[in-house]
Amino acid sequence: MEKQILLQVEGLSISFAQYTKGLRRRNLQVIRDLGLTVRSGEITAVVGSSGSGKSLLAHGILGLLPYNASMSGEILYKGQELTGRLLENVRGREIVLVPQSVSYLDPLMKVGNQVRKGRKTAGALERCRELLARYGLPPDTESRYPFELSGGMIRRVLISTALMEEPELVIADEPTPGLDLTAAKRVMGHFREIADEGTGVLLITHDLELALEVADRIAVFYAGTTLEEMEASAFQREETLLHPYSQALYRAMPQHGFQPLAGTQPYAGDSYEGCVFAPRCPYRGEECSIQEIPYREVRGRKVRCIRPELAEMSGSPGKMDRSPDAENLALTERGRMA
Repeated sequence: MEKQILLQVEGLSISFAQYTKGLRRRNLQVIRDLGLTVRSGEITAVVGSSGSGKSLLAHGILGLLPYNASMSGEILYKGQELTGRLLENVRGREIVLVPQSVSYLDPLMKVGNQVRKGRKTAGALERCRELLARYGLPPDTESRYPFELSGGMIRRVLISTALMEEPELVIADEPTPGLDLTAAKRVMGHFREIADEGTGVLLITHDLELALEVADRIAVFYAGTTLEEMEASAFQREETLLHPYSQALYRAMPQHGFQPLAGTQPYAGDSYEGCVFAPRCPYRGEECSIQEIPYREVRGRKVRCIRPELAEMSGSPGKMDRSPDAENLALTERGRMA
C-alpha cells in the first residue's frame, strides 16, 4: 500500500533583496528549482554541506522567511497549497519544527512550561511527563531550567516540545550538532520511532552516515538545489547512484576510501550557466555549461543531470582531480559534511 504524500515541494526558489554599494540593489538567489517529497511513516533526509540551503528550506516551508525574502514555486501539504490560512492552521500543530539552535528555549522559563506551551491542564501535564519519560529524561526535568541540562537532554526536550501536539509532519533542522556519536545516534533513533508510528519526518542534516542509518529516502542538496532524490538503499553501492555528486559523497565516506573531490561548492552569489556542479564533474560535456539542467525522472527516481547514464555505467570514475587542499576538502565532502 502506497503511503500518503504529506509534503511535496516542486520548483522552489528563494532569493533575498540586498543593497550593495550605495543604493544599488540586487537579488541574491539562494535556492533554485528545488524539489522533494515526504510521505507518512517515512523519513526523507536532506543532506548537503554548509551553505547548500538546507535550513532555509525548513523556514520556507513554515513561512518563516525574513521580510527581504521572496519565494516562488509550489509547496503542497496533503495536496493543498501550503499558504495563507492553511499554513496558519497547521503550523505548530500538524506541522512542527525541531529547531537547530538550543536558543529556541527560553532560558528564564522552566522546561515543563515550555514543553506544555504554558498549559496547566491535567491532560497537558500528563502528556508532557509521558513525552519526557519516553525520551529518557528524569522526572525532575520539567522543573529545571535549560542551562541545567546537557546538550543531549536539550535536544530531547526540543523533540518533546514538538510532539506535544501529535503532529503529522516533523521538520528536524540539524538535530545533532555538538553531540557525541552515541548521543547523536540516540536522537536519530527517536526520529525513526516517530516515523514508525506514522508521522512523516523531514530530516535536515549534514551527516550522511547517520542519515543512512534511519532514513527511507535521501535528497542530495548542492548549492541551493536538489541533485538527486532516491531510496536510502541506493547508497549501498556506488553504481546505483545516478548523479556524480552523489557518487562523490559515497566515495568520501570513511568506509569507502575517504576520497575528497576537487573544488568547492559555489557561493550563493556566484553566477553560472548550465549545471551548477559542472566545474567539478568528471563527466561534464560542453552542453552541461550552456543549458538549463532539468530535474527529471530517470528509472524511477529524480535526478538533475543530462548524462546520468555515464555515471551509472562507470560507477567509479577512473581518475579524479585532487585539489591542493585535499585534507580540508575531505572534512567538507565526507559523510559528515560538516
